[in-house]
Amino acid sequence: MEEKYRILIVEDDKEIREGIEIYLKNQGYEVLQAANGAQGLEAAKETEIHLAIVDIMMPVMDGMTMLMKLRESGKDFPVIMLSAKSEDMDKIMGLNMGADDYMTKPFTPMELLARVHSQLRRYSKYLNATKAEGNGHVFTIGGLELNEETVEVFVDGNPVQMTPTEFKIVQLLIKNPGRVFSADEIYERIWNERAVNTDTIMVHVRNIREKIEIDPRNPKYLKVVWGVGYKIEKQ
Repeated sequence: MEEKYRILIVEDDKEIREGIEIYLKNQGYEVLQAANGAQGLEAAKETEIHLAIVDIMMPVMDGMTMLMKLRESGKDFPVIMLSAKSEDMDKIMGLNMGADDYMTKPFTPMELLARVHSQLRRYSKYLNATKAEGNGHVFTIGGLELNEETVEVFVDGNPVQMTPTEFKIVQLLIKNPGRVFSADEIYERIWNERAVNTDTIMVHVRNIREKIEIDPRNPKYLKVVWGVGYKIEKQ
């Protein structure tokens, strides 16, 4: 790796925390540990974090609350949520609050590492885009505007805060107005890997709509073509 990424593990089970740390350090990552969400928030305030692995069920402050506070404070690094449950509601709730991925315990170290690599690869591209100068483009459809150079999205002139994943989805669609992309195609373009579970795309699209639409149930920009996929409509 060209850059040493710093990963925060927030997990109340000491054995799981230390086990994950061993595998991550073997891959060359720097690792910080926290035993609950409150400690995790403090670590994220004091140190630059590139990715967090956060358990949902923890004492003092649970993972969902920590995630919500992270996003409210403007921290946009990727967050992978961990849960002992496999219920869809946990997954959807986490993604709605700004999580980038979700894993159910027990999981294999190789599966976790693959998710970490994938998230950091996309976050690295996002960071590089924010540092790029003079090669950006602005795409506008109606009152929706995306600036590739500054990595910003505006609706009717007002800035909209988006996670890196949400920005990438809007970027893909606004650069191809009127074209319908299937969930599989969006997943493969954003994650740069074969689509396995595209449920996350549906949740991310819902989150984007809440941010860019006046009436998310009657969207002006991001539309569903039932049975086919998603598009940003030409105005």
